[in-house]
Amino acid sequence: MLEIKATETVREGSIFGQITTMDHEQLVICNDEATGLKALIGIHNTTLGPALGGTRMWPYASEEEAITDVLRLSRGMTFKNALAGLNLGGGKAVILGDPKLKNEAFLRRFGRFVQSLGGRYVTAEDVNMNTSDMEFIGLETRHVTGLPEIKGGGGDPSPVTAYGVYMGMKAAAKKAFGSESLEGKRIGVQGVGQVGKYLIEHLVKEGAHVLVTDIFEDKLQQVAKATGAQVVDPNVIYDMEMDIYSPCALGATINDQTIDRLKCAVIAGGANNQLKDEAKHGRILVEKGIVYAPDFLINAGGVINVGAEYFGGYNRETVYKQTEKIYDTCLGILDKSEKENIPAQQAAIETAKARIEAIGRVKLSF
Repeated sequence: MLEIKATETVREGSIFGQITTMDHEQLVICNDEATGLKALIGIHNTTLGPALGGTRMWPYASEEEAITDVLRLSRGMTFKNALAGLNLGGGKAVILGDPKLKNEAFLRRFGRFVQSLGGRYVTAEDVNMNTSDMEFIGLETRHVTGLPEIKGGGGDPSPVTAYGVYMGMKAAAKKAFGSESLEGKRIGVQGVGQVGKYLIEHLVKEGAHVLVTDIFEDKLQQVAKATGAQVVDPNVIYDMEMDIYSPCALGATINDQTIDRLKCAVIAGGANNQLKDEAKHGRILVEKGIVYAPDFLINAGGVINVGAEYFGGYNRETVYKQTEKIYDTCLGILDKSEKENIPAQQAAIETAKARIEAIGRVKLSF
């Protein structure tokens, strides 16, 4: 058999180049002309168990953008599930297009693609997907979670995600300010979707001064009216004086254009992939003295919630107790970051990889 080295066949920037660079196991391309479905499923690592991660639907500007997103998101799920102590691997799915395209046939067709993977990937809701969508997907596959409570599921995981972010933020505050209290702190929350909305409720209840921004004016005004938060223009949020910046919308908001504008001591939010370049921007945050709570660590409440549902015996109180552990895990990661003078993102990834490698050796020993 002719052996060809990967370096000779994989071009940097190509699909296989990206998969190789990020150590993915599989990228599935799903296409159905009849329903108009175009989707991608990224399976990053299944050492700990089936790859669990939500499905998001977004009108991506290009197929390349969607591929990059699904690969980054699925990789993040591997680390998220590992740090949360779950026996689950990392995966993610993205559906390309306007969310208005969704209907029963469209979603059930996607369910068939999930089913075809034989349990290697378990889906749940994410951006622009909800529990009722999971019901339709669940008609075609049992490898779905995040179902409505009325159907025996855990319901909307957003409140649990927000609680985990809140716990992580308090841990980061403890590291930066010497106290976990958020009372009186100026906190800028970017994105008032489901997670952002519930997070703001926790912050306001504790007595924080909350600044809020979003590209959707109607949602923004509703949340501001309900909580008393101060509305800020999306274009100036990075320039505001604040103690904590909390990105809770889409990722990559910490980038070359924004990082020098930030005037905060802590970054802790619910958005995935907040660092545009995790190595470069993670190091800059260290140099600027900004305490960064890695997103895939502190936004794990949602996957803890759907994971409990998937394995059966769902109990809301137990889920919240497990999510509360994010506080201690985050403090441990921040301590490792400080002690080794490495970015918190790197410290979190190293910790996640150590667990995956240890469990991998256990499985290989039989």
